[in-house]
Amino acid sequence: MTVPSFMDLALKTAENAGKAGEVPIGCVIVRNYEVIATAGNRTLTDRDPTAHAEILAIRQAAEAIGTERLVECDLYVTLEPCTMCAAAISFARIRRLYFGAADPKGGAVESGVRFFTSPTCHHVPDVYSAVGEREAATLLRDFFKVRR
Repeated sequence: MTVPSFMDLALKTAENAGKAGEVPIGCVIVRNYEVIATAGNRTLTDRDPTAHAEILAIRQAAEAIGTERLVECDLYVTLEPCTMCAAAISFARIRRLYFGAADPKGGAVESGVRFFTSPTCHHVPDVYSAVGEREAATLLRDFFKVRR
């Protein structure tokens, strides 16, 4: 698989989360070009405010490879991570972060607090933004259009 293919999988996962009534955000974690974790948002389903796609995928990936350090892993997510997820990405030592749509209100990578630029941030992944941006933004916009 390639970068677009991994983001396509994240988008499909986001779409499935949306069909389940969750905010349509999907995340995929890859190691050595192999998908080791896939998760969509489950905050409503799990009644857990921390059940963001990134957090769930990081937990899955750590379990899959048997360590909390995901140093050889790349994370693909359809929306710019929030502060909580950016911190988890840093603590997990994710190598590369690819995200789709920017989140000017809740994002913490290129928006908001810009977590990775903080002097207290222990690890900064390589960041690639706007990967699958149009598709991710459309998925979110359509989801919220129906609910408002």
